[in-house]
Amino acid sequence: MLPSLASNSCVRLIQNHKSTWYFVSLVLGYVLYLVFGAVVFSSVELPYEDVLRQELRAIKKQFLQENECLSEERLERFLKKALDASNYGVSILNNASANWNWDFTSALFFASTVLSTTGYGHTAPLSDGGKAFCILYSVIGIPFTLLFLTAVVQRIMVFSTRRPVMYIHRRWGLSKPLVAIVHATVLAALAVSCFFLIPAAIFSALEENWNFLESFYFCFISLSTIGLGDYVPGEATDQKFRELYKVGITVYLILGLIVMLVVLETFCELQQLKQLRKMFYLKKEKPQDHLAILEHDHLSFTTVSNRATVYSEGKIQSFVGVPTQPSSLSDDAMIQ
Repeated sequence: MLPSLASNSCVRLIQNHKSTWYFVSLVLGYVLYLVFGAVVFSSVELPYEDVLRQELRAIKKQFLQENECLSEERLERFLKKALDASNYGVSILNNASANWNWDFTSALFFASTVLSTTGYGHTAPLSDGGKAFCILYSVIGIPFTLLFLTAVVQRIMVFSTRRPVMYIHRRWGLSKPLVAIVHATVLAALAVSCFFLIPAAIFSALEENWNFLESFYFCFISLSTIGLGDYVPGEATDQKFRELYKVGITVYLILGLIVMLVVLETFCELQQLKQLRKMFYLKKEKPQDHLAILEHDHLSFTTVSNRATVYSEGKIQSFVGVPTQPSSLSDDAMIQ
C-alpha cells in the first residue's frame, strides 16, 4: 500500500512540475555538451600545440647558438614586444609594412565587425581615446544594429516565408506544417549555397594560403558571429585592390548575417519547434484574467440567483392571488 502511494505521489509531482524537469534536463544536456566539446578539442588540438612548442624551442635554441653575442633575455624582450604589437595588428615584417590597419576601408571593416559582434581581434584600438570611443560606439551601435536587423528581417520574412507558405497552402491545399518544413529546408539550402559554398570557392581563389575548407571555415565563423580571427581576408602583402576587397567583405558580412537571421526565424516559426520550445518554458500565469473569470462567474451566479428569487416570488404571489370560493356555495349547489 505504501509503495503504491509513494509511486503515485512521485508521478503526480513529476506531472505537476513537468516544465521544471524538462528545464533541468536541458541544463544538464548543455553542460554535458560543453564538456564533450572540451574533451574533443583538447584531444585533437593538444598534440599539435605540443609539436609547435617544440619547434619554436628548437628554432630559438638554434638562433641563440648562431648568434652568441645576443643574450636570451634581450631576445625574450624583443619577442615580447613584437608579439604585443602583433596582437594589435601591427607586424614588424618587411613585407607586411605596406598594409595599414586604420585606413578608411580597414576602419570600415573593423566597425562592421564591432557592430555585428563578430570581433575578429586581428585589429584593436591602440590609443586610450580609441578604446574609449570603441566602448561608446558599441554601447550605442550594438542596440542600433539589433533594431536595424530586426526591422529588416521582419520585412523580408513577409515576402520570403509567410506569403509563399500561405500561397502554396491555399493554392494546392497542402498541409501548412508540411509546406513550412519543405520551404525552410529549401531556404536553408539556398542560403548555404549562396553564402557558404560559393563564397568559400571565391575566397580560396583570392587568398593564396587558403584552401576550400579554410575558406568555408572563415565563412561559417564569420556569419555565426563567432569571429575567432585566425583567418581574416585581405591581409596578404600583395593583395590586389585591397580597399575594394575590404568593402566587398563588409557588404558580404552584413548581407550574410541578415540571411542567417531570416533562416533562423523561418525555422523558429515551425510548429514542431514551437512545441519543443514550450516544453522548457514556464507556464504564463495571468492573475488578471483569473480574477476577471472569477468576477464574471460571481456576476453570473448573482444574476441567476436574483432571477430565481424573482421567479419564486412571482409564483407565490400568483398562488396567493387566486380567489377562493366559500365552501357553503359549493355545498348548496350540490344539495340543489
